[in-house]
Amino acid sequence: SIAAAGMPNSAEFAAYDQIGGEMGERLHKCIDRSGEMPHFILSEQERCPFLNGKNLCDLILYGGEGMLCQICTDHPRYRSFFSERTEIGVGLCCEEAARLILTKPEKTTLVVTGEGTLDEEETALLELREKLFDAAQDRGEPLKRRMERILSLCGAHMPDISFVQWADCYLSLERMDESWTELLASLRTHADALSLDEFAAHMKTRETEYEQLLVYFIYRHVPEALDDGDVSSKAAFAVASVRLLFALGALHFLLHGDFTVEDQIALCRLYSAEVEYSDDNMEALFDALM
Repeated sequence: SIAAAGMPNSAEFAAYDQIGGEMGERLHKCIDRSGEMPHFILSEQERCPFLNGKNLCDLILYGGEGMLCQICTDHPRYRSFFSERTEIGVGLCCEEAARLILTKPEKTTLVVTGEGTLDEEETALLELREKLFDAAQDRGEPLKRRMERILSLCGAHMPDISFVQWADCYLSLERMDESWTELLASLRTHADALSLDEFAAHMKTRETEYEQLLVYFIYRHVPEALDDGDVSSKAAFAVASVRLLFALGALHFLLHGDFTVEDQIALCRLYSAEVEYSDDNMEALFDALM
């Protein structure tokens, strides 16, 4: 599992201050308390200081899950806030969350509990999102047609660029994991050799994985249009992400002769960690897709 670098609250600080020995010393050295929002000090690679070489949390290994601050306890959950409604989901950056999302054969439905009133703008946006869900999950249509319908509903369009240009676009963004850089570079090298039709035939019985990805990206990012009024870029991001992940799956199939569910989970986890968890990367992609 991957622990996000969090901001301990006052109660968590008090608990951390009671810890002695080597772990107590690490906690003292690795928390920046100088500002209004104390936080763990990230490494030069933007890694939490308690995330070890096996991508396991040393705090959990030391004292169990009760050692985590709230943001790390919540990980990989994310929240979208409305006037009287909070939506919660789990992010693809966690392998087990990705497994739950990708291997779900049924259509996705939302579970709403409690009561609350939405304003006019929120109501309109969520009604549009329902139409996007319907389009994404219309299993009577091929996936390509579903994505075209999603773009049409939002007045969005995709840049007419090649996979090499898409790879260059993502290579221009902030990157943390060298394997992500290598994967994009490999896409540049082998783009002309990709056989998308052959890969589509291989994935015929697993097409719901891309449907679930579409729904995930729409559910997670369309509400962000409440901040900037731009729903088209959020819909375009969902489609662009699925298209790129499909191409990267085809690349893996080309190079290795197979593409398993485990390969898909690892790929989607890497994409989410590199793209969705960087505000700068998301802003750059939204701008490019406006």
